[in-house]
Amino acid sequence: MSITPRPINGRSINGHATNPIGLGCMSLSWAYGPRPTDAEAIALLHRAIELGYDHFDTARLYGQGHNETLVGEALKGRRDKVFLASKMGIFLSGERRGVDCKPATIREQIEVSLRLLQTDHIDLYYMHRRDFTVPIEESVGAMADLIAEGKMGAIGLSEMSADTLRRAAAVHPIAAMQTEYSPWTRQADIAVIDACRELGTTFVAFSPVARGALANGVDDVAALGEGDLRPGMPRFQGANWAHNRGLIARFNALAAGAGVTPAQLSLGWVLARGEHVVAIPGTKNVAHLEENIARRDWAIPPALAAEVDALINHQTVAGHRYAKMMLSTIDTEDFAEFFELAD
Repeated sequence: MSITPRPINGRSINGHATNPIGLGCMSLSWAYGPRPTDAEAIALLHRAIELGYDHFDTARLYGQGHNETLVGEALKGRRDKVFLASKMGIFLSGERRGVDCKPATIREQIEVSLRLLQTDHIDLYYMHRRDFTVPIEESVGAMADLIAEGKMGAIGLSEMSADTLRRAAAVHPIAAMQTEYSPWTRQADIAVIDACRELGTTFVAFSPVARGALANGVDDVAALGEGDLRPGMPRFQGANWAHNRGLIARFNALAAGAGVTPAQLSLGWVLARGEHVVAIPGTKNVAHLEENIARRDWAIPPALAAEVDALINHQTVAGHRYAKMMLSTIDTEDFAEFFELAD
């Protein structure tokens, strides 16, 4: 099953026209504190479709299959309205921990995803992280076989380098590269966004509102609650966070002056990076869902974009986006140094 393309603002993935703002579904199952009930989550997904979201992004990792199950339930009778993306490769359950993108594993995992998502076709299937034990060419070749069998529509990579993208694209076209990207996470600017443009690959920005920091969504990190990943990230800790809050206050003032919310300013900045860029902010709050898409046609003025660039970037934000242990799983290019304050 595949969706009917709809022309919206010139953005597309694998030739399918999509809204420039899609929906990251992770927070409905995992990572940002207590999750909503399944009924609340499904109601939010239905509301997203009503609002015009036509690109849902999920993964096996999110809730260890819970998120794919939720999305599958929500799309009953609505599957043709959504460009559906999922991911495989990261295992954090029981004895199976780490990254596995062996061809046999890829084939095994797409069958599980198809069952949980209650569909016979996933429009975009990602390798969630690079498996450094398997040549990228072998993994891509296995995914190309699944395209030929009609089980998936396109290949995506997540948090991989421009070099890895080029090697992968030499085997089969890569439809999308998904990487964290916002004014305060700029690693993709080093090489990946340009490589995506060069190769005709859509760049999919996850955490485009900086994990809530640039959406006026984080004040007291200690109050985020059990199960929230952010207190473990350096830029949300101690003196780093105290410094970053000052930047956020100034960012919020820029948004107010432009007549948009902070989240809308961050999304507008991301989408202005190129016509091949789409964003997938996540939320478990219907009001935020509505806010994120409300100004999807807003074009950030160049002078304002320049102010954002000068205010928030890797040289002004204190702390890395990930702790050192997590960085070992990331293939994306990185900056040589980070500004970090001592407590």
